[in-house]
Amino acid sequence: MLKNAFVYVRAGYRLIYFLTVIYVYFLTAIVYYFSTLDPIKRRHRLVDNAQFYARFMAGAFNIKIICKNPISADENSLIIGNHLGFIDIVTLQSLASCVFITSLEMKRTPVLGQICDLGGCAYVDRKNRMNIQEELKGITETLTDGFRVALYAESVASNGEQVLPFKKTLLMSAGFANRPIRPFVFNFREVNGGPVLYEHRDSVCWYGDETFFPAIWRSLKLDSVTCEIEFLPLVYTKPEDDRSEIAKYLHQIISEKYIPFKPQMNQVFETSAADKTPRTEFATKS
Repeated sequence: MLKNAFVYVRAGYRLIYFLTVIYVYFLTAIVYYFSTLDPIKRRHRLVDNAQFYARFMAGAFNIKIICKNPISADENSLIIGNHLGFIDIVTLQSLASCVFITSLEMKRTPVLGQICDLGGCAYVDRKNRMNIQEELKGITETLTDGFRVALYAESVASNGEQVLPFKKTLLMSAGFANRPIRPFVFNFREVNGGPVLYEHRDSVCWYGDETFFPAIWRSLKLDSVTCEIEFLPLVYTKPEDDRSEIAKYLHQIISEKYIPFKPQMNQVFETSAADKTPRTEFATKS
């Protein structure tokens, strides 16, 4: 009983810390937003500000980050990886400041929408694909403006049991902007200082129709979470490339390195075959 009480008290303290970070983030972002007239410079400042506070947000959840093959701070690429919820967003932004592509539904969500707006995010309409070409043009222009752009090609967060199929069209923005694609794979490596178990899934993943605060409360009750992001070799595409083949290849190399949640999952994370990157017709470069 004392242990449970401690867990709730600690989670309450962390929640206060998290909300304080969000409050200060809002204040600084608002200053940058209204004091910078040039929209490109404004977005750069908002994105850099989001990265700065993402590190504090990671601290609220006691997230320990492992980065394999870190990328340069000035890399101008389209970042593609698997998506499990808010923890992978905080982790990625802590390591590499990005313009995140998210949904109009998120933009309209109270608090979360304002966090996204003041973080320099761009938006797509996941439910209506009539404007897909305009959205493609917008992401292309963001890349051309010199930003690193993070696109979760699964479209939604998964439940951790697999990498969902990738949406294809927006991947073509890299080729149109003459910028490379930088794939990455996100894995949970430890929970509470020990192996990741299937029972941890709903404490570290945010998916489906679950609202934000119940999801983060479960995460806040954990002692610690160790996450790993591994950046994979650059993939170079051209506008005339087959988008289905590009999506298939990216999904393949990310899936092979991803460790899914499964009942009675093996707690010993084996490498071997998962560390081998298959050949591809697209040009790659580390």
